Amino acid sequence: MRIKHSYSVANPVLFKQQLLYWASQYDFCVFLDTNKHQDRFSSFDAMLAVGAFTALKTDSQKAFDQLDEYQKTTKDWLFGYLTYDLKNDVENLESKHLDGIEFPELYFIQPLKIIQLQKDKANFLYLKMIGEEISSDFKAINNLKIPEEISQKSIQLQPRISQSEYIDAIKKTLLHIGRGDIYEANFCMDFHASKININPLNTFQKLNSISQPPQACYLKFEHLHALSASPERYLKFNQGKLISQPIKGTAKRGETEEEDQALKFQLKNDPKEKSENVMIVDLVRNDLSKTAQKASVQVEELCKVYSFKQVHQMISTVTSLPKEEFSPVQLLQTSFPMGSMTGAPKVSAMQIMEKLESFKRGLYSGSIGYFDPDGNFDFNVIIRSILYNSRNKTISYAVGSAITNASIPEKEYEECLIKAKAMKEVLTN
Repeated sequence: MRIKHSYSVANPVLFKQQLLYWASQYDFCVFLDTNKHQDRFSSFDAMLAVGAFTALKTDSQKAFDQLDEYQKTTKDWLFGYLTYDLKNDVENLESKHLDGIEFPELYFIQPLKIIQLQKDKANFLYLKMIGEEISSDFKAINNLKIPEEISQKSIQLQPRISQSEYIDAIKKTLLHIGRGDIYEANFCMDFHASKININPLNTFQKLNSISQPPQACYLKFEHLHALSASPERYLKFNQGKLISQPIKGTAKRGETEEEDQALKFQLKNDPKEKSENVMIVDLVRNDLSKTAQKASVQVEELCKVYSFKQVHQMISTVTSLPKEEFSPVQLLQTSFPMGSMTGAPKVSAMQIMEKLESFKRGLYSGSIGYFDPDGNFDFNVIIRSILYNSRNKTISYAVGSAITNASIPEKEYEECLIKAKAMKEVLTN
């Protein structure tokens, strides 16, 4: 049971910063930030969960079953992540590549304290046993002075594969498409470094400030850190409705207003980008139909272009009304991993990408999110993200693009570099 108190906040922007620095004292922290991108599916401006009353940490075998039991048993707020490699729990697949960051494949906490920000209100939701701390915590957050930014050395991450190796892998993917094994795949590459020291919180704040996406997230689970500027929602369940918003189609921002509008128009009317998006929408429709009431799967928005600080993105919205027999975790499990990061047919695409890619994706193209006590949930797609293990001093970020029969390998490589721009900029100062 939780105790709730609400307070008015004089300066919401400053309070959000104070909140993050205050949270850094905890070993467990999840901060979700919409960056004021509010739409009809939004539930809050930002939300923070800190401390771990209970936790579930496991690898892929029966991971979703364990999460299902955990969610049903606690009937409380749960925050955590699902790695891409849980595909091996959903399908008869495997992951044999090097795992440099070493995130457990599934990790959730039942937080001690939750703070939600909505306009000029801060809602504190604390477990009853520590409810008396709400007032003192609010005062401590309000009185916290933002420390000066700590300077950080420039960090150069190296690609695990060269441009020529990337192009060769795309050509092999195109051969599979030509043979009819698949008709779309998301091929990914990573950049990595070791023996690295960073300030994760400062790095996240820089990444978030230059990107300002609607699905940003800062996660700290002991020595594991995810600094995410994700623009993409994977799956949300709210009051009986399931919502997925896959992204396929990317264009850079222009140097001038005229160039920017031209690039946006070009993306909106690009037949290849629209084809990629439509293919994934079909896949998502199929995934949602596994749990949907008859004739309830709807495409509410198709191939709409949205503009963010770093890129233009083509986004679609697919919804359904799930049957009551499926639990919240089962709704996730039946659609995981998200179609925008796999390809189609999904299993064949994942098998082929496992052979052609050079790294274990881990949390990249997985998801971070939460469940509420009523079984509603919201999960993002971990892209445009930096992953850091402060224990073994390893750091990485990965990027990918959708490959279809219209793909030109060199242009796909350029698209990957566009997607890597924000992470590279933050780490190299």
